[in-house]
Amino acid sequence: MERRKTIALLSLMPETTHGNRVMEGVFRQCEKYGYNTAVFASMVPLQFYYQDYSDGETQIYDLPDLSFFDGIIIDSLSLTDKNDLRVSEHLKEKLRTCKHGPVVCLDEPWDDHKTLSCDNSEQLREMCRHVVLTHGKRDILVITGFKGDIQAETRLSIFLDELKKLGAEPSEENIVYGDFWYSCGEQLADEILSGKRRLPEAVIGASDHMVIGLVEKLTRHGIRVPEDMIAVGFEATPEASLSDTSLSSYESSFTKNAADAVDYIRSLIEPDVPLYPYEMDMTSCFHPGMSCGCEPDLLRSARAFKNYLYTSTRNYNPEVVANNVDIGLLMENYVSEIFTASETPEKCIENIYMNTYLLFPLTNFALCLKEDWLTAEKEPFKGYPKRMKTVITNSKDGHKVFYDPENAFSFDTKLMYPILQEYTEKPSVFYFSALHFGDDMLGYTVLQRPLSESQKINLVTRNWLRMVNNALEMVRTKNKYIMLSIRDNMTGLYNRRGMYELFEKLSTEVKPEDRLFCSVIDMDGLKYVNDTFGHDEGDYGILAVSRAAQNVTHPGELCVRAGGDEFYIIGIGRYTDDECEKRRDEYLEVIAKLSQQSGKPYPISASIGCALGKAGDRDLEELLRIADEEMYRFKIMRKKHRTQ
Repeated sequence: MERRKTIALLSLMPETTHGNRVMEGVFRQCEKYGYNTAVFASMVPLQFYYQDYSDGETQIYDLPDLSFFDGIIIDSLSLTDKNDLRVSEHLKEKLRTCKHGPVVCLDEPWDDHKTLSCDNSEQLREMCRHVVLTHGKRDILVITGFKGDIQAETRLSIFLDELKKLGAEPSEENIVYGDFWYSCGEQLADEILSGKRRLPEAVIGASDHMVIGLVEKLTRHGIRVPEDMIAVGFEATPEASLSDTSLSSYESSFTKNAADAVDYIRSLIEPDVPLYPYEMDMTSCFHPGMSCGCEPDLLRSARAFKNYLYTSTRNYNPEVVANNVDIGLLMENYVSEIFTASETPEKCIENIYMNTYLLFPLTNFALCLKEDWLTAEKEPFKGYPKRMKTVITNSKDGHKVFYDPENAFSFDTKLMYPILQEYTEKPSVFYFSALHFGDDMLGYTVLQRPLSESQKINLVTRNWLRMVNNALEMVRTKNKYIMLSIRDNMTGLYNRRGMYELFEKLSTEVKPEDRLFCSVIDMDGLKYVNDTFGHDEGDYGILAVSRAAQNVTHPGELCVRAGGDEFYIIGIGRYTDDECEKRRDEYLEVIAKLSQQSGKPYPISASIGCALGKAGDRDLEELLRIADEEMYRFKIMRKKHRTQ
C-alpha cells in the first residue's frame, strides 16, 4: 500500500512541558487524519553549560531530508535563540535551498513561512481575574520574560490590559522583566528581602519557573505564601505541582497551536477533505495549587510526583516496565555499568540491544551509526555521511530483529530510516535522536510508536541515550588501544602480537583441503637510503614496501609488519601450486611501479620469498622460516645479478 502522508516536526527538548504539548497537538491531529509524524529534536537547550554536548545534540537537525515530507512544522519559538542563531539560520538555509512541502512556524516568524501565533490571551486574562476577583488582591507585581522578547511583551501587554480593566493596574515599579527562569525570581526575592522592594499582595508571572524561584526563596526566609503574598504562574509545568508550595498555574494553548498547524498543512495538501479542528477545554486550564490559597489539585501533584519518583524497590511487573517513565527502572538495572563493561564492539552493541526494553512501548527501534564509527578520528561536523549503517533493530510488528554484525546493513542517509518509507499499519511517530560524544557525531537512533500511545519521549529516553553515547565512546576508546597493541603505528599493519591473535582465529576455520601460505618481504638497501638521504627517506621507503604488500594481500589474509623493514603475508585457503610464483611476480610489479612513480633519487625495491604447506601439517613459524630462506636466496641472487 502507499505510504501514509508524513509531517516533520522540528522541535527542542521534547520531554519538557512545552515540547510535550506541541507533540500532543501534532499527534492528535495526525492520528485523526491518518498521517505519520517524524520528530527531530535536540534533548538539551541550544545554549548549554556543556556547549560541545549541545553542539552534538543539534546535529540531528542536519539529518532530515525535508523534500520527503508532506509538510513541516517548526517549533520556531524553541529553536530561536537570540544569543545563538546557528541552528535557526542553518534550518532556514535548508528550507531556502531544498524543495519541500508547506512549512508552518509556531509563534516565532522565520523568513516568509506561515506563522501561527499561540493565543493564550484568555488564560492570561483569567489569571488576572482570579487574583483580583477571586482573592481580592489589587497590589499586584507582574513579572515577565526578556525585554523585547515577543512572548514576554505579548503576555505582559495582556496582563496590563486586563488588570487596568479590573481597576488593579500595577505601578511602574511592579512591572518586572526577567528571563523566564528561576534565577530572576530569586533575584526579585533578594530585592524584597533586602528592603529594596516592598512585598506585594500578589505576583502574576508569565512563566512558572520565575514565580517558583521567587516563592521558594521567600518562604525559606520566613515569608508565608499564600498568607503574606499569593502567587500565580503560567504554563502549568510539573515543577509547579512538585514545588514545596505548589504553584497555582494556568495551562498554555501550545497544544491547540500545534494542532492548528497540522490543519493548515492538511488544507493545502488535501484541500478537498474536511478538517476536524482541535477543541480546547478552557475550563480545565487552571490547575490550583497552594500558592494562591485555593484548594490545591492534589491528584495532579500526585501524578507529577509519581512520574518523577525514583523508586528502587518498585514492583517491576510487565505493565510497569512497559510504562517508560520510571527513572528508577533505568538506574536500578545498572545499565550504565553493563554498557561500560562491554569488552568488544560486538558485545557493546549486544548490550545496547538487550536494554532497548527500557524504551518500551515501541513498534520499531533502530540504532544507526557511521560506517566507520569505530575507527574514525574526530573531525569538525560536516553533516551526516552519504551512507549510514543500521547495527540494531528491535521490532514488535514483524520487521527483522538483530544486533549481530552479520545482519547489519548500510543504506542511503537520505532515506533517514527505511521503514519511514513504508506503509505503517497505524499512524505512527518516529523519534529521531542524535548519537554523539561531545560534538563528535556517531549516528542516531529511531524510535517508532503508535500516535495513539499516550507515552511520549521523556527523561528516561534522554538518559538512556546518554548512556548509549558513553558506551559507544568507551568501546571506541578500548578498540583504539587494542588496535594500538596489535597494529603497527607507522604502517597500520598488524604487528607480531596481532599476527598471532588473528592467525589463531584463522586456524579455527581450517578445512581439510586448505593450505597455509606465507610470504616474507624485506626492503632492499634501507641502510644505504638512511645513510645517504636520511631516516625520513628510509621511512618513506618502508611505507612504500608496506603499501605494495597491502596491495597484493588477498581478502582474508593477514598483512604484517614483523619489524623494521620486514613484512609477512599469511593466509589459509585453497592455494594452487603456482601461488608462490604468482604472488612474487605480482609484488615485484607493484613495487617497481611505486618506485617509478615516487620520483626519488634512489630505487625502492624489496626481496620476497614465499612458501606453501598443508594447513593442518605445517607450523606457522616453520613455514615463515622457509619463506624467509627463500627471500634471502632471492636477495642474494639479485645482488649477484646487479654485480655482473
